Amino acid sequence: MARKLIDISIPLDNDTISDPEPFRPKITYIDHKKTTEQVCSFFPGLKPEDLPDGEGWAIEKIELITHNGTHLDAPYHFATTMNRGERAITIDEVPLDWCFRPGVKLDFRHFEDGYVATAADVEAELNRIGHKIEPYDIVVVNTRAGSAFGHDDYVVAGCGMGREATLYLLEQGVHVTGTDAWSWDAPFLYTAQKFAETHDPDIIWEGHKAGREIGYCHLEKLHNLESLPANGFHIVCFPVNIKKASAGWTRAVAMIDE
Repeated sequence: MARKLIDISIPLDNDTISDPEPFRPKITYIDHKKTTEQVCSFFPGLKPEDLPDGEGWAIEKIELITHNGTHLDAPYHFATTMNRGERAITIDEVPLDWCFRPGVKLDFRHFEDGYVATAADVEAELNRIGHKIEPYDIVVVNTRAGSAFGHDDYVVAGCGMGREATLYLLEQGVHVTGTDAWSWDAPFLYTAQKFAETHDPDIIWEGHKAGREIGYCHLEKLHNLESLPANGFHIVCFPVNIKKASAGWTRAVAMIDE
């Protein structure tokens, strides 16, 4: 049996607008010619011209936050508590067993930007694809944001997952969810507009805040979800181990047996 691997992560670069301005990554590329003196400093007597083609090593200096690129959010990102009062776990405490599991894809590309998906929406999509949620399934949501990646409107594209939609999944034993949008919740632009009308603070980050009731993780800024079937695949999303952090970067991959 052959196994097909599909990269469902976005690259880190200086040009793509994958975060709001204050949070974007900054990569400084240092090429082989710029590092010759650095290499020679480790070996007294070595001169740049002694090196093959006069080249040192290529390295990159990267300024990141833990939420740049495709990453896994820990419950600690959402709040200090989870499971109705327990201490929220950080990314280094997330069980790796959660991060290599059967995947399920919900196709929500038809929902308009800023729409907040409900439990009824999730249930209807599961019925459409004929899937019954099993404990530990990794459920990912394909939104309109997937097609907006690389464009200026990416950070405000896609629907979000509301509190009741999130809890619908968590109550069935899901521990990891994911989206190809900038956030699991609806883009802040639309939430801010609704808040201006309602002054209801409960709508702010409501999908994230569901973790206060049932602790869970989610993947943000996934990619290529349109390439996946509705089910019948696995997702691997081990996070980088950063002590006491709210998230960790991941090279998320979907595995399909053919």
